[in-house]
Amino acid sequence: MLHNEAQIYPRFAGKVVLVTGAGTGLGAEIAVRAAKEGAQVAVHFNRSRAGAEETLDRVREAGSHGIVVQADISCQDQVERMADDVFEAFGELDVLVNNAGDVAGNQLTWRELTQGDLDTVIDVNVKGTLLMTHEFGQRMVAQGRGVIINVGSTVIVHGSSRAPHYVASKYAIVGITKSYALAFAPSVRVNTFAPGSIETEQLMNRRDWASGRREALLSHTPMGVIPLPEHIAGACLWLATDEAAHLTGGFVPSDGGYTMVGA
Repeated sequence: MLHNEAQIYPRFAGKVVLVTGAGTGLGAEIAVRAAKEGAQVAVHFNRSRAGAEETLDRVREAGSHGIVVQADISCQDQVERMADDVFEAFGELDVLVNNAGDVAGNQLTWRELTQGDLDTVIDVNVKGTLLMTHEFGQRMVAQGRGVIINVGSTVIVHGSSRAPHYVASKYAIVGITKSYALAFAPSVRVNTFAPGSIETEQLMNRRDWASGRREALLSHTPMGVIPLPEHIAGACLWLATDEAAHLTGGFVPSDGGYTMVGA
């Protein structure tokens, strides 16, 4: 059973971590976990400043220092401006977690797809992840070190009849990860962290969650639990530790055994 009492070590003492989409959900928990492990944290948001400020308060409560940065990550000029802000504030960046993404949560069937839905998902998940990886990665290469973690999803293993465009965007992240892992090696590592369903407020508010979807997922999950975001934040950040120093271009799932990908 998952719990919050696991030992926390200062794996990121003296490090600087940027987390996108850190105003709520998994992004917020990754940012706070990094702070608890000694990192200074840049908390990114696009529209939810209040959420980002709340995350920053939690970063400070953890005894660390941080800043809030804003950008629409699908726009190259805004990504470049945010990179300037982060490097001006800290002088360096050790870890980038590309967590921001659109989950197409309001769509309950493939028949509901609209041009607007498609554009938003591709803009944030594909263009945003690529632009962030490109801009911050080249600065990491210039400084001689760094780790990038792109948050994908195990939905690419089994597909989704509900939101095919979401699956397509998460598949693209694997290609982005592999390509930049090749381009940035050996000084900068790039990996995909792939959670399954996470019990966030957004998921629990979906119309299908209370009508049997949760029970169906649990019945196919060997670990028998759908985690809260704080339960997997540490696993995500593990990819940025020295223990994972020989891992790049990888796809690391964390879904309680739901998919069990591999040979």
